[in-house]
Amino acid sequence: MAGIRAAVFALCALPAVLLIVGLLQGTLGANPVERLLNGTGSWGLRFLIATLAMTPLRWATGARWVVRLRRQIGLWAFFYAAAHFSVFAVFEHGLGLAAIVSDIAQRPFILVGASALLLLLPLALTSTQGWIRRLGRNWKRLHWLIYPAAILGVVHFFWLIKADRWTEPLIYAGILAVLLGWRVVKRLG
Repeated sequence: MAGIRAAVFALCALPAVLLIVGLLQGTLGANPVERLLNGTGSWGLRFLIATLAMTPLRWATGARWVVRLRRQIGLWAFFYAAAHFSVFAVFEHGLGLAAIVSDIAQRPFILVGASALLLLLPLALTSTQGWIRRLGRNWKRLHWLIYPAAILGVVHFFWLIKADRWTEPLIYAGILAVLLGWRVVKRLG
């Protein structure tokens, strides 16, 4: 299992490494900040959806070990979402709180994305074995926040995308709908 965890770690870290290398080498194109924003945001959403896919994948394949990767991938989703917001706050606004608040007021899709990040924050903070023990049954209830966070993430993506580039957010929305629908069917069944 340690080898699989190391491979997953390397795969999850790879997009961040490529973005950092691209930034340092100046190969992120004419607008590197936009590239960083898009890259970190897209990977955050992808890993969030991958986290939600672990349980159905275990159910479909019978491979119980798959679920042991869920927390690791979920933490990577939080990392990329936090990096996405950090790029916005640092590179677009120089950490100016007034400018950030003003931008959020003018572009509500940012509020939706920030809300998704805030929902993920307690999940990341309570992902240790110690917190799982301390929270007991409430830990699982708390981690249901991943569902509204994923929905808000997809809404954020839809809201910011230009009219002629719907394919990617539609794919994420479709996968998320299947994953959430699967959970509803399993709960009712």
